[in-house]
Amino acid sequence: MNLKSLWCPLLNFVVNCRSGRLLVLGNWGVSKAADIAYRKIRAEILSGGLQAGSQLKEEELAELCGVSRTPVREALRRLESEMLVWRTETQRTHVADWSIGDIEEMFTLRSMLEGYAAARAAEKIGAEELEALKQCNEALGKAIAGDDPDVGAFLKYNREFHSILTTAAGSDRLSQLLGRVVEQPIVHRTALGYDKEHLVSSYREHAELITAISKGDSDWARAIMVGHIHRAFYIYQENYMRQSTALASKD
Repeated sequence: MNLKSLWCPLLNFVVNCRSGRLLVLGNWGVSKAADIAYRKIRAEILSGGLQAGSQLKEEELAELCGVSRTPVREALRRLESEMLVWRTETQRTHVADWSIGDIEEMFTLRSMLEGYAAARAAEKIGAEELEALKQCNEALGKAIAGDDPDVGAFLKYNREFHSILTTAAGSDRLSQLLGRVVEQPIVHRTALGYDKEHLVSSYREHAELITAISKGDSDWARAIMVGHIHRAFYIYQENYMRQSTALASKD
């Protein structure tokens, strides 16, 4: 899968520091229905309800979202721009599926952008945002403390933690770019591959990051975040290779 359409704006930034149908009338109504379809389809993709590589049919999606086919088409265009879906030469739409090389590239982009966000947060964060980071990571720690860690809660608090940090960085452009590479199905799949040790490591890295940010040390904060993202990639890579070997042995 070609990530060129995402690379260019990201690199420029780094260098330049969704059973009845809702029938609607008018541009506002179509836009509203398209938002409904977009959120629903996107949520299904991110949760794995719509599996990677599967074909998406407008009629079925319209039924799923409770809208007509026109807003579904608009929603699919938005999802294609986010690389959550892709279109064939025959104009058939599928849920995006990435090679391990594509995934590595995604993680590389994340490390670049989130590392920069952590560095900016160390310089700009306010007392309330810092306290919110601490409380969020404390809740994450409690969620994984038992013998049966709550991965769903981990995902929730992990997403919140990174969101607070990005907001603290004080850059709308950065937030928009991160939104295109962070909220991908691979993030969800990565966490599902975590064992207890991996979850605890994430919690501890968050805690160290909070310390670096509280000290105003942007270099330290950046280094922790880059390492945090790299570790997540290698866990994903190990699980990917393990699953690929298991599937190959069945053939």
